[in-house]
Amino acid sequence: MKKEFGKLYIVATPIGNLEDITFRAVKTLKEVDFILCEDTRVTKKLLDRYEIQKPTISYHHHSGKIKVDKILKLLKEGKNLGLVTDAGTPGVSDPGGELISAVLNEFDKKVVIIPIPGASALGAIVSVAGINMQNFTFLGYPPHKKGRETYFKKVAESKIPIVYYESPYRVIKNLELLKKFSNKKVIVGRELTKMFEEVVRGEIQEILDYFENKAGKIKGEFTIIVY
Repeated sequence: MKKEFGKLYIVATPIGNLEDITFRAVKTLKEVDFILCEDTRVTKKLLDRYEIQKPTISYHHHSGKIKVDKILKLLKEGKNLGLVTDAGTPGVSDPGGELISAVLNEFDKKVVIIPIPGASALGAIVSVAGINMQNFTFLGYPPHKKGRETYFKKVAESKIPIVYYESPYRVIKNLELLKKFSNKKVIVGRELTKMFEEVVRGEIQEILDYFENKAGKIKGEFTIIVY
């Protein structure tokens, strides 16, 4: 009898608003044998909301070979797995791509990898940009230290729009660095799909002034277009 391997589902989850999950994603998570989570505590909130009772396994940036081998063993045993990230689409600025690479290296075409598309901060900001986004480059998160100047020089020199993610802890500092190399305009999405969502447009200095003048500490994840 031919051995049946498990399937790996790459499941997009909401980036903030828990209602931004597809019917197909909920159905898939209810049917898989295990759910691989970036943070099991974060995913539990989503699973509880949709009454999904499945065992979870943590898989994140710091997961080593032992964890990957465990996941590969489950697939070899015929278990179907759903991979989710804390927010958005696995494989975009998280280690999902590394796991998929490990599965492909181990099983080649024996394990079917199935995308379950959905919410993405990248797609959300592009959809409201209001500029020509037929061609753009996505650069993920800027380096924390080494390579930051090179990163923002590349952004400044680009002939097409650049999209990148930024944390609230570095957004001001990195916009100031970008201004050093460029007088381009930016579109900044903060807390996309969440209660305090906002999209701000203008020259870099205008955006700096806006956020520096906001009362209290800057909060929320940022998605930025430079054009």
